[in-house]
Amino acid sequence: MITLDEIRKRIVETIKQSGLTQTEIAKKLNIGQQVISEYVRGKSLPALDTLANLCRILDVDANYILCLVD
Repeated sequence: MITLDEIRKRIVETIKQSGLTQTEIAKKLNIGQQVISEYVRGKSLPALDTLANLCRILDVDANYILCLVD
């Protein structure tokens, strides 16, 4: 079973691999840096549209983030 913590871990992993800062990602998404921080800390998860844009920015397949593929 897929858990929210597994999704969070994949978000954190891909952010680190991107080489972008949370602030840079937030600017590209037109949201506050604290929102990205909440994703990283597991306090919240992105809305579907934000997740889609985050995947585009990080150049990662949404299926990977959602733990549907390895």
